[in-house]
Amino acid sequence: MSTIVSAADTEIGTIDPTLLVGGVLGTLAYFVVGAAVLGIGFVALDALTPGNLRHQVYVDKNPNAAILAGANHLSLAIIVVTAILTSSDGIAQGLADSAVHGLFGVLIQAAALSLMNLVLPGHLVALVKEPKMCGAGWALGASLFAVGLVNAAALS
Repeated sequence: MSTIVSAADTEIGTIDPTLLVGGVLGTLAYFVVGAAVLGIGFVALDALTPGNLRHQVYVDKNPNAAILAGANHLSLAIIVVTAILTSSDGIAQGLADSAVHGLFGVLIQAAALSLMNLVLPGHLVALVKEPKMCGAGWALGASLFAVGLVNAAALS
């Protein structure tokens, strides 16, 4: 015997516009916090390196500057994503958690870069002015990325 499903047996549900709008606004708010942390992270990296990092990457097309900036952005993006995913469920507390953990991640990344610059041979942040791509630029970028992964994993 076959069963016929009628429209009465299927629950379609309702849409709560308040929840929908709240979700969209929450998404925008988390995006703004994340983008702000990424921007602050770039400014911090620029402050730690000689010259104008934006100019060196986008105008001079310096490969070592691009490697360092790219590694920093990827690191901070992982930190921001982790901060958002592990934040509190309430929107206000979640945004505060994300902002504080994200900004703390920027500080940790800056401290790690400064420490690597002191401990490793050569003046590493000066690599951003070197016009020829070099292995030290890749090593520094990978190290900064590794710090970002550990930084993100440490978030709770």
